[in-house]
Amino acid sequence: MANASLQLPCASQSLGTVNSLVSTLIQTLLTAQCAISAEPNWPKDYGDTAITEGLGKYDFIVVGAGSAGSVVASRLSENPKWKVLVLEAGDDPSQESEIPALTSTVQQSPQAWYYYSEPLPHICQGLKHRLCFHPRGKAIGGSGAINGMMYVEGHRKDFDDWLAAGNTKWGWADVKRYYEKAVRPVGNDTHPKGYVVLKENYSNEKLAIGNVIFNATAELGLPRLGKLENGIEIGTIYLPVTARVGRRMSTGKVHLAKVSGRSNLHVIKNAHVRKIHFERGGTVATIVTFVLRGVNEMSVEVRKEVVLAAGTIDTPKLLLLSGVGPRKHLKKLRIPVVQDLAVGANLGDHVITTIFFRLPNHTLVEPSQLRPTDAIYDYLIHNRGSLSGIPSGLTSFINTKGDSAIPDIQFHFNLYRSENRQLFQGHVSRWDEKIIARISRNFQDSHLLSFMLILAKPRSVGKLRLRSTDYLDAPRMYSNYLDVPEDIATMLRGIRFLERLERTKTMRALNATLLHIPCDECDSYKYRSDAYWRCYIKYLGEGGFHHVGTLKMGPKSDRDACVNPRLLLYGVQNVRVADASIMPDVPRSNTNAPAIMIGERAADFIKEDWKECVKQVQPMWEHFSN
Repeated sequence: MANASLQLPCASQSLGTVNSLVSTLIQTLLTAQCAISAEPNWPKDYGDTAITEGLGKYDFIVVGAGSAGSVVASRLSENPKWKVLVLEAGDDPSQESEIPALTSTVQQSPQAWYYYSEPLPHICQGLKHRLCFHPRGKAIGGSGAINGMMYVEGHRKDFDDWLAAGNTKWGWADVKRYYEKAVRPVGNDTHPKGYVVLKENYSNEKLAIGNVIFNATAELGLPRLGKLENGIEIGTIYLPVTARVGRRMSTGKVHLAKVSGRSNLHVIKNAHVRKIHFERGGTVATIVTFVLRGVNEMSVEVRKEVVLAAGTIDTPKLLLLSGVGPRKHLKKLRIPVVQDLAVGANLGDHVITTIFFRLPNHTLVEPSQLRPTDAIYDYLIHNRGSLSGIPSGLTSFINTKGDSAIPDIQFHFNLYRSENRQLFQGHVSRWDEKIIARISRNFQDSHLLSFMLILAKPRSVGKLRLRSTDYLDAPRMYSNYLDVPEDIATMLRGIRFLERLERTKTMRALNATLLHIPCDECDSYKYRSDAYWRCYIKYLGEGGFHHVGTLKMGPKSDRDACVNPRLLLYGVQNVRVADASIMPDVPRSNTNAPAIMIGERAADFIKEDWKECVKQVQPMWEHFSN
């Protein structure tokens, strides 16, 4: 039958042997494709059982199976006496999610929430719809299933500042222990446990451009860094990434799926939580209501705690819909107020501006001998090649003033080869098509080297509000990027650093030059003047996808604080938040590693608090009210 399906209109037909060989090849490729995101890689879905048998009470309900939520569920279910339920709005990750080089394609797919800021006239004007785009993961693994996979712990000052602000036991010495715990191999085949899997996953091509970047940045005084032992430092480095053998390793895989065989752990996919119900004057959460597969509304009771880990956008959105938030905002929407807290305030994010260098296509790298078909074959059969590599893990941390060892700018570097312009177009598909076309013209005779200039410690702060009382509506995001003049000044100094990089011997030897992208508005200013670069940022500046802060952690004296240093929601005795929304401000690094660390800490807080409670033989809410 297979042979018959391969009878192509060739000049000379196969006698059968060639057809059999080709059939074997096709079957091998299809099998390898299915294995990219195979069912055993992910936790089993308890949804059908929930529909037929209903749901009883659970000790812990974890909302969100993202970077932190998967860790929390994995750790809590280590106690066989605790019954744990995970509610995830998405499904298993797609095949594209698992392939490192295709990360950006997933960010504009059904496996991401499409969020946009309210209009900002001074930034994101070069993006589609002229709006800042904020994709958030909607799959097992959460945003860890669609991100760039960099694992960066942040600068020690980030956490020491949290400690100084009144967040007890959140200094660098405290969190460092949890970073170490997160990556420590634990468990065995009979008693599996989760831990973060890290690997420097770079192709030969990435290593080749790496040598150029190391040499060029060294001319400007940046040392080459090895393994970071105490947070980030000034210098250039290959960052560790959450990947192995050409596959993404989100916590949804290495924590939640690894332990999904535990009988006390249930995961329901495509379960969109729409409300938390409270009793005892709004001080105790009792029921969580969710919509399964867009059709079945279901409710489940909680015995001990609800752990919110839906992320910086969806966790505050859920709380606001449930009546926890600013009284004035909730009353305007006629939502009964359960707790008056600054939910949705303090929205923080990094800001990115991408700048390009042109490299003549006869320099640096030889033309690739691999066609796209060869690349996918190499990946499917051998888990190697250009598709297996991380797009932009080569990074520099710099201080643009030169007056401190604390970075204020981070660069990610990436090489786009002239013969692989499709990969570039996929990575920037959120941009306006005219800008993509203007940049792509350069592939006729050049490679492009991109520099993602990241504002490490933005001072501008935004907020999040509900659009309506419909749980399906996206919230309103007021990002307020670059509202503080200091942020723009730092970005400009970062661009000046790249101009200095252009003048290094290393870059001049390659004939590398900054790419001028035609733009009527920006070209009305003198090229490379401050006014020109401000205009450039207006068009190619955007958010960094590192949202934090909408449920700020802080002491009770902080009017903007929503959770205490043990991550318990103020005024509510059994709701804990375990995701990036609790960060008081944006750390000087990518935020996935800190989110995982927060998940580890939340799990330990819960274990400690409930161990105490058991000893005293009293309900949790009495324990916390004393």
